[in-house]
Amino acid sequence: MQAWRRRRMGRAAERSRSKGTPQNMVMDRIFSGIQPTGTPHLGNYLGAIQNWVNLQEECSSVLYSIMDMHSFTMPKEPAVLRQNILDTTAAILACGIDPKKCLLFRQSLVPEHAELAWILGCLTNVPRLLRLPQWKMKRASQNSEGTVGLLTYPVLQAADILLYKSTRVPVGEDQVLHLELAQDIAQHFNKKYGEFFPVPKAILSTTKKIKSLRDPSAKMSKSDPQKLATVTIADSPDEIVLKFRKAVTDFTSEVTYEPAARPGVSNLVSIHAAVAGLSIKEVLHQATGLDTAHYKMVVAEAVIQKFAPIRNEIKKLQEDKSHLIKVLEDGAEKAKELAAPIYQEIRRLVGFQ
Repeated sequence: MQAWRRRRMGRAAERSRSKGTPQNMVMDRIFSGIQPTGTPHLGNYLGAIQNWVNLQEECSSVLYSIMDMHSFTMPKEPAVLRQNILDTTAAILACGIDPKKCLLFRQSLVPEHAELAWILGCLTNVPRLLRLPQWKMKRASQNSEGTVGLLTYPVLQAADILLYKSTRVPVGEDQVLHLELAQDIAQHFNKKYGEFFPVPKAILSTTKKIKSLRDPSAKMSKSDPQKLATVTIADSPDEIVLKFRKAVTDFTSEVTYEPAARPGVSNLVSIHAAVAGLSIKEVLHQATGLDTAHYKMVVAEAVIQKFAPIRNEIKKLQEDKSHLIKVLEDGAEKAKELAAPIYQEIRRLVGFQ
């Protein structure tokens, strides 16, 4: 089993059956995941993946998962899903995720995720799930009454996190309520069966939410029907230039940062600051004297420079599918080693054995 550094977290937990390791010392463990929608977009990179790369350097027990089970709330053709899994894996590896420093695995290869989700689902009331805004939004977007999977996927998210006794979870603003659900489920389980799960804490991204280039009132999304709205990390320089040239701003030429009054221009400033590793103030100083038309090209060039080596590495990795599959399978085997003793103890606690 992978060795990790143990840190005291100030509260007791049950003892592990794994190699006699005492679990009354809760170790620092980070868990996060990404849905396999193909090559991630600019918002995915700045809001999540860039942070993942930093966290794998800071913590000795880090798990990142390709959430193929979550993606099934909106089923795709099997061949498309399989390709999306590989493309997403290639992209996050190209961004700097290192399987030697973290566990990178495919969610569905660890069946304990789904099994624990059933147990936790039986401890979660339906009205709580119905109040979550994502249920309301996604149900509306599907023009239907919504599926059971769409309603209960936040419980599966809780299982993803709690299965490994994760202590910290990188999340965006739109996932905070789901993490709060996981926290409540952990506390409810502990109250019913005794102290077992650490209550996971959020690691909030410091990057402002990246907005659509065509509609700065909405976040950037791969599902946006407007092709010019979303920049992917594999876009060519010409594609990036076109998308930024067509980015919606306003009729004021000066570059300022006023998210409420000037969301389009402010979105460009946020992107520039994030890809260049600068503060908003520094970016605005560099933009002094530029009108928004010229500034769009400055931002486009910064994005091109940031993604050029990543784009090249993605192409190399996509040519070796067997390597990508092996990375995910090896990661899943290690994830199972961590999950198995924890899940067996859960089974004992609830009375399954």
